[in-house]
Amino acid sequence: MSIKLGIPSKGRLMEKTFDWFAGRGVTLTRTGSEREYAGAVMGADGVELVLLSAAEIPRELAAGRINLGVTGSDLVREKLSIWDQQVRELAPMGFGQADLIIAVPSAWVDVNVLDDLDAVAAQFRARHGFRLRIATKYHRLVREFLRDNGVADYQLVDSQGATEGTVKNLTAEAVADITSSGETLRANHLKILSDGLIHQSQATLFGALNAKMTGQDQETLKAFLDRLGL
Repeated sequence: MSIKLGIPSKGRLMEKTFDWFAGRGVTLTRTGSEREYAGAVMGADGVELVLLSAAEIPRELAAGRINLGVTGSDLVREKLSIWDQQVRELAPMGFGQADLIIAVPSAWVDVNVLDDLDAVAAQFRARHGFRLRIATKYHRLVREFLRDNGVADYQLVDSQGATEGTVKNLTAEAVADITSSGETLRANHLKILSDGLIHQSQATLFGALNAKMTGQDQETLKAFLDRLGL
C-alpha cells in the first residue's frame, strides 16, 4: 500500500504545485508522455503521484481513492456538498488565486449591491414574465450565497466557458464567475457588485477524511506531512 497524492495534470497549476513541493524537499516529476498521466515522487517514501484534472480531484478525495490532493478551494466547495466532512484543508499554497464574484452590466448604474440585484430581479420578472438569468458554472456556491443574502427571482443558466460573454450574447443578464484581475469583466462592460464576493479561491492541499488506511499508511502519511512542515 502507498499514500496517493493527486495533483493537477497540466498547465501552470501543475508547474506551481511541483515548485511548492520542491521548496519543501519533495521532487515531483512527470514520467512518460503528456497523455500518460504518470509521475514519480522523490524525497518521500511510500508516496505515489497521481495526475488528474483539477476538477476530478475533489471527487477522488471524497471517495477516498486518493489520500491527498491539490486543487482550487472553489472546486472543493462547488463539487462536494458537505465538503468539510469529506476533506480537510491542510495548506493554502499561495498560488492560483482568483475570486468568485457576481457581476452585472456596467450600464446598470443603480445596481451596486445585492439588495439592488434583488430589487431588479423582481422588476425583471414582473416586466418580462421570466426570471433574471445569471450565467455560471458554480451552481452550488452561487445558489447558497444568493439564498444567504436574500436574493430571489433569479435562475442560474449553465456556462462552461466564456461566461463573461453571455450578457453581450443575450443569454444571461448577469454572471457569477472566477476572476483574478477583473480585466475580462471590464472588457465585456461588466462590474462586480461591491458585496458580490462569493469565495476567494486559491490552490490548496487537501486531505481525504474517509480514505481507508492501514497503520503503516497512517505512519507514511504522518511522515510525509511532517516532511512538508504540516
